[in-house]
Amino acid sequence: MSGVVIGVDVGGTFTDLFCLDEKTGTSWIAKVPSTRGREAAGFLAGIRQGTDDISAVTTIVHGTTVGTNALLERKGGTAGVIATEGFSDVLEMRRRDRPQTWGLWGRFEPVVPRERRVEVRERVLADGTLRAAVDPAEVRERARELLARGAEAVAITFINSYANAENEQVAAEAIRSVWPNAYVNISSEILPEIREFERSSTTVLNAYLQPVVADYLDRIESELRAQAFAGQLLIVQSNGGVMTVDTAKAMPVRTALSGPAAGVIAAAHIAQTAGFPNVVTGDVGGTSFDVSLIAHGETALAAQTAIDFGLVIRTPMIEITTIGAGGGSIAHVDRGGLLQVGPESAGAVPGPVCYGHGNERPTLTDANLVLGRINPDRPIGGGLTRLDVAAAKAAIRKQVGDPLGLDPTAAADAIVRIANSRMAGAIRLVSIERGHNPRDFVLMPFGGGGALHAGALMKEVGLKAALVPPYPGVTSALGCVIADMRHDFVHTVNRTTDEMHFDTFNAEIADRAERGKRLLDRSGVAFERREVLVSCDMLYVGQTHTVAVPLDWSADRGFDRTLLQDAFERRYRQVYGRLLEGIAARVLNLHVAAVGRRPKLDLARLAPTGGSLADARQAERPVYVDGRWQSAAVYARRALPVDAVIAGPAVLEQDDATIFIEPDLRGRVDRFGNVIIERLSS
Repeated sequence: MSGVVIGVDVGGTFTDLFCLDEKTGTSWIAKVPSTRGREAAGFLAGIRQGTDDISAVTTIVHGTTVGTNALLERKGGTAGVIATEGFSDVLEMRRRDRPQTWGLWGRFEPVVPRERRVEVRERVLADGTLRAAVDPAEVRERARELLARGAEAVAITFINSYANAENEQVAAEAIRSVWPNAYVNISSEILPEIREFERSSTTVLNAYLQPVVADYLDRIESELRAQAFAGQLLIVQSNGGVMTVDTAKAMPVRTALSGPAAGVIAAAHIAQTAGFPNVVTGDVGGTSFDVSLIAHGETALAAQTAIDFGLVIRTPMIEITTIGAGGGSIAHVDRGGLLQVGPESAGAVPGPVCYGHGNERPTLTDANLVLGRINPDRPIGGGLTRLDVAAAKAAIRKQVGDPLGLDPTAAADAIVRIANSRMAGAIRLVSIERGHNPRDFVLMPFGGGGALHAGALMKEVGLKAALVPPYPGVTSALGCVIADMRHDFVHTVNRTTDEMHFDTFNAEIADRAERGKRLLDRSGVAFERREVLVSCDMLYVGQTHTVAVPLDWSADRGFDRTLLQDAFERRYRQVYGRLLEGIAARVLNLHVAAVGRRPKLDLARLAPTGGSLADARQAERPVYVDGRWQSAAVYARRALPVDAVIAGPAVLEQDDATIFIEPDLRGRVDRFGNVIIERLSS
């Protein structure tokens, strides 16, 4: 049913909203300060900026960093673990890695301490044989011990349960008979996959997040209902899909990095529509710089990620590299006399020095303000009427200029150049260091500060161009509006292609595809179409690292050994350039994803209508660039007509972001309202 759809991305500094009225085609945006610890309040304040009648809203799609922040700050719930006898220290042993490679000392504390990790007698062998059945009475006794020690959630992590889940299921039933809530997690449901540490870590982190994320979502649902919201609330997953609130409460581990993932989904759609299938995204928020690579219109999925050292989550996630280089990143001179920018951030509170909320240490935003690239009379995000240039300049002089012997302008320029260098390094990491030629890619900067650095990054890395979307400051919120619904399943096979029973293999694919279809049906969401995506983790016998092999599956045609072997060899040759003759191929894991494709936004609706370049021009102001002050034309970005060409230096201002076009570059407005930044010689 068409109506008002709102995408909400709650970041560390700002809460961004993109609203689309599907009946009229009109849209509006909002950017409000995030209320840390009271995220639901900022969430609703943003919605009220666009509509007083929340009952008219049919769908709200929410990307959140609540789970990520809880992990990074170690502020999750109080969880307990019930493990197989002798295996309660898997979380501490990990992969025998350590926080610092060199040195004699290292310390790591799991999110669940040893006193809340208990053991029971049971055993399943690697082939699935049940060696020793679990005793439900012993499990109930251990569960009561955990409750007495304050546990709110419990994770059951029995050895080899991916091969036979019977003992875990019996234990779960026993625990539920004494446990006061629904926070009972079993590893064979969370991640039925070989490799003990990754399965245990993912399950335990899911339990650790459940009380926090469920409480957060309950508060949002309660406040929305109080405002007569009768529509559907969906949550963005780390894989770029969306899920229902009930699924998010049961599987909160899937929400880690959900906000950045939504931005990548939006970037892929915008760039593909504009004719640029190869894109590097650069999301400059208040706290971080998030980078992802999109090749041939396809986002890259990582099988697992480490949110922090030892906090490993193995679930499909859009591959995103994050560094601490956002608008709020603090600039300082270290003990060695070197200028550093980040990773510490001023966040939304107190924010940059220019906000006037008590911070005395300069940030990247302060530097851009001093260099004239940000208009002090047009602060983004609400809550401020003017930015304090004098305070920003004084802080830069004291903290950076005086220690380095630089005047405030030169010090501010140094801060921006250091930040650009760090951002460029992150872009090289996902492009050049993985065999991609940057000349084949365009940069899509978004977030509140991304477009300020687009030209410098484009030139430093050697990218073809930069594409600034119509609303760069709320691109992640736009991604929430267009994200598809996705449910992922994994099953360990662990057989060579010669040992495979393909009737069973094909039946397992069909079973998971049907389970995914039922979940899509149960969501109540309307889809344009549905797809089933199948892939396998495969390797040669004797190897430990796998390659993801996509398989072309349909319900009326299964796989046999030849099809599977050919698919593996094509993918292996693509990744490594050669095959290993005479060695058998092994299928480690089967992955099946059921995807419901939601209707995509017609991006032509975001393009400007009418107007002229002369009408869009607002003024001129001095901007410091290339070592000197230069006069830059200032334009109202949303008033620029299609096909307008703007020569640098120029500043394009809009409510959610500012775009800076450097002197040797030009900007061009395409038919979708994107600004394409190119070299003058192109």
